[in-house]
Amino acid sequence: MNHPTAPASVDLLPDDVEQDLRASVRAVVDRHAPPDRVTALYDGHDDVTAPLWSAFVDLGLPGLLVPEDLGGAGASAREAAAVLEELGRAAAPSPYLTSSVVATTALHVAGDTEILPALASGEQTAALLVRPASRSGAPALTTVGLPADVLLLPEDGALYAVRGATVTPVSSLDMTRPLARVDLDGAERTLVASDATAAVDRALLVGAGLLAAEQVGVARWCLETTVAYLKERRQFGRVVGGFQALKHRLADLYALVEQADAAARYAAATLATGDPDAPVAVAVAASFCGEAATHAAEEAVQLHGGIGMTWEHPAHLHLKRAKADELLLGTPEAHRRALATLIDLPAPSGSLVE
Repeated sequence: MNHPTAPASVDLLPDDVEQDLRASVRAVVDRHAPPDRVTALYDGHDDVTAPLWSAFVDLGLPGLLVPEDLGGAGASAREAAAVLEELGRAAAPSPYLTSSVVATTALHVAGDTEILPALASGEQTAALLVRPASRSGAPALTTVGLPADVLLLPEDGALYAVRGATVTPVSSLDMTRPLARVDLDGAERTLVASDATAAVDRALLVGAGLLAAEQVGVARWCLETTVAYLKERRQFGRVVGGFQALKHRLADLYALVEQADAAARYAAATLATGDPDAPVAVAVAASFCGEAATHAAEEAVQLHGGIGMTWEHPAHLHLKRAKADELLLGTPEAHRRALATLIDLPAPSGSLVE
């Protein structure tokens, strides 16, 4: 399943492996994470996460990015992107991004051979502890993707595996991706690598790049669901989708989603092949796709009219996922600042999505 070295021009079209994988993942997600079960998470009922993860384990998805000699599939970022896009389409709860992408990448680059086999088999999950800065700049030690059997702590350039930490859930806009504060007092720490700065940086780069694929999944669901609804909804004796103003909004939304899709696919392709353009590609995708997904979700809510505002309709699930994803691994503004630095331009301000 490994992709060859990047050619001069990257083919962004999915190959047969990616298409088959996408179909398998969609079937599993549709079966285990229908909207009513996902909505029930907000009432404290979770009969989605464990069955969905078990089905992912049966498909071998937790080990996609783990080398074959450690029990994984030795696949690339392109296959992982296909999985995440389907998770985004359903706004489904899963530790796949945090454990099978971010934590797995950090451990692989750091040279771990002890924890990765358990992650590849799905027997355990892991999450990288991060300190996301708020707009005021105040850091808070937080993790996502709970529950996790192993927490990975970057500290003074080293990487530690932490077990037995006190984890206190905190309120989250998106209940499908839990947040928590972590108290490390009394926890058991095991050194994974003494020099892991590059491993953590790579994990966050891959995470941000593949999160864009999930954001495209959110945006595409919003587009397709809204188009289908406006084809059926009638008002004043005619189909609502026939009104010129709505046609223009849908056309603009279609163009936005396709642009986001291209940006996300290119980011995944550069990550898959080790292309030196990967940091630029990820910055572009992360800065564009986050806002695109949020805009698509807002349009879905508005263009569904009254029903889009209801708890029963899944539009709110996708709006919450889109907004939470937009803040998860760096805001669009932060990625634009990073992009400006990478290409030696003055840092821009404002939104790329008008």
